[in-house]
Amino acid sequence: MKTLPKLTALCFLLLFAIGANAKSNFDIIAELDSGPGNVTATDDGRIIMSLHQFYQPKYTVGEYKDKKLVPFPNKELSDADSKAELKLDSVLGIRSANGVVWMLDNGMRSGVTPKLVGWDIKADKLHQVIMLPSPIAPKDAFVNDFAVDTRHNHIFISDPAGGANAGLIVVNLNTGKARRLLEGHSSVIPENVDLIIDKVAIQVNDKSGKLNRPHIGVNPITEDLNNQWVYFGPMHGLSLYRIKADDLANETLDAKALASRVERYSDKPISDGITIDKDNNIYLGELAENAIGVISADRKYKRLVQSPELSWVDSFCFGTAGQLYAIVNRLHQSAMLNGGVLKAKPPFYLLKINALATGLPGR
Repeated sequence: MKTLPKLTALCFLLLFAIGANAKSNFDIIAELDSGPGNVTATDDGRIIMSLHQFYQPKYTVGEYKDKKLVPFPNKELSDADSKAELKLDSVLGIRSANGVVWMLDNGMRSGVTPKLVGWDIKADKLHQVIMLPSPIAPKDAFVNDFAVDTRHNHIFISDPAGGANAGLIVVNLNTGKARRLLEGHSSVIPENVDLIIDKVAIQVNDKSGKLNRPHIGVNPITEDLNNQWVYFGPMHGLSLYRIKADDLANETLDAKALASRVERYSDKPISDGITIDKDNNIYLGELAENAIGVISADRKYKRLVQSPELSWVDSFCFGTAGQLYAIVNRLHQSAMLNGGVLKAKPPFYLLKINALATGLPGR
């Protein structure tokens, strides 16, 4: 009976090969003590990350430098205990474009008005601040992620808000004017699908202390490299949508006309942040399966890699050499999304992924 040991050895080699092949699609390039939120890369190769508010970080934004995180753009703005008149309260969305790092402060830790803050990294000084008061960002707003359009000089923000009132916020960087669009449209509100990871459902405590399963509206958002199409969809949703940037920037379109311009683009899994490459491959985290996938230009979704280490891949961004960065923050194990019980422990990860094509640095 020599076949059994041979069969066992063969199974072991097969499993090893599968694991090695999966790992070959990504590398862990940094282990982090603080749970990251989103990541961006500057034109000169700097890596900037927001630190997720669900983990109550000391600094709201950090730069990964010399194998550690340091406050960005400086301690005065980034320190949660800063007494400065202008400071960053709770940043998640972060993108770099044309020498400016844009940081979207949702203000939820301290209950302050959300704002968009641009920092000129070449001059190392404040570039622009745009406040997002109600009704642009309603009381239950959770301004989350965004895309920077350098052709129209606009920023397109996703706000899942309370679900039924989810919408997009369009900011004209020339004038500072912000508009709330597509509120309550089917392309931005969540679907009735639960997120279950490793056989455990995401649960939050409501105001009465009762556990419920949240359904989150529009969150993932990106724009193609030609600044033509904006892609977006609800986090808890199985469809990705798109609309022309020209239409979002057009202030003469009424709500009905704008809604008619929205197209359903493709299927997608429940997902958080997304990005896109030059060939219009859209990358996302398949949260329920600890995986990274891609929607190709033929509008079909496929899984690229699956691993226990890909436990809530939250954000993607291309670097200067065409590399694709992503972060892992295990949000489903945060107290906020785990029924009040903190299960997540460091290290969290900064990843480098083998993309199918190059993309735009900072996006």
